[in-house]
Amino acid sequence: MSDNLRRYRAIRTALTQGYPGQPTGTVARHLTTLAAMISGIVGSKSTQLPHIATKVPDGTQAESRVKRFARWVRNDKITADGYFVPYAQVLLAQLALQTLVLVIDGSVVGRGCVALMIHVVYKGRALPLAWLVRPGKKGHFPEDWHIALVKQVEALVPAGAQVVLLGDGECDGTDLQHTLEEAGWSYVCRTGCHLTASWEGETFRLDTLGVCSKPGTLIELKEVHFTEAAYGPVMLVCCWAKGYQDPLYLVSNMASADEACRLYSKRFRIETFFSDQKSRGFHLHTSHLSEPQRLSRLLMAACLAYIWVVYLGALCVQDGWVSIIHRGDRCDLSLFQLGLRLLDYLLNEGFTIPVAFYTSI
Repeated sequence: MSDNLRRYRAIRTALTQGYPGQPTGTVARHLTTLAAMISGIVGSKSTQLPHIATKVPDGTQAESRVKRFARWVRNDKITADGYFVPYAQVLLAQLALQTLVLVIDGSVVGRGCVALMIHVVYKGRALPLAWLVRPGKKGHFPEDWHIALVKQVEALVPAGAQVVLLGDGECDGTDLQHTLEEAGWSYVCRTGCHLTASWEGETFRLDTLGVCSKPGTLIELKEVHFTEAAYGPVMLVCCWAKGYQDPLYLVSNMASADEACRLYSKRFRIETFFSDQKSRGFHLHTSHLSEPQRLSRLLMAACLAYIWVVYLGALCVQDGWVSIIHRGDRCDLSLFQLGLRLLDYLLNEGFTIPVAFYTSI
């Protein structure tokens, strides 16, 4: 049995078993195509449909497989609610035993499009949960897009889970902060030094805090009313880490500035996802798709592929495979790279291929 066939069959089985109920008819056929795309993406390290098709065994010509995948990404009946959300809910249920640290950010995908995404942080990686895609170059998304995405993920979070959302400078809008408060989430978002705030009757620009500080210092102001809209009360933090030329300004509804800064440092984990999906992994930015809805469907396959590979990386560490596939004295590979290496090893040695679209603590 070929490696491509073994990988595909393992993925198809896991997708089917993880789907709510017993998929039949059209749903089963769509899941079969999704399994083929996931397998092809991992096998080819590409999200271009012709490249994916070369790593999918189904007895047809490659061009027929390309057309099949193209029909799938064009099909308006295929939605994230039907073919991604069920797996994202299981993932969050596994991770919600601890505080869920979510990160929101955007990046270029496909040809001439950008995606705004929310991820959950897990052991140095950021696992995708939801996204919105639009035409355009990398830049700021409207605040209502952030709010819409937060509400999508809110519906997936298990009841009673503790959630912290981390965002960059485009996530400091007061309407978004209000939405997060209503959801019962904590948040830490970067904000601009040019904005104003009021504290103890004094109104000031945030950069005046930087003037009063120096590298290695942390300024914490509570009961602040933020911007000219006087939104609040919130906590305002000016954090100037040693070795950096400028301070960082954060707005948060948390109680501790130290905890807010500690959590905010995890925001950069989302960059690992984008680099894994692009230059170090599946080359999502070169998919050649340019229509937002088609790219959104392609992301279902690419994101499930990513979650699976990270699962393999975690399994590699947990079950002691690292010294076999890498080295025994130390490991300088990410979970994503470990997962790819473990998959190659299991295929080469004829072992069973474990597949899951969740991971444990």
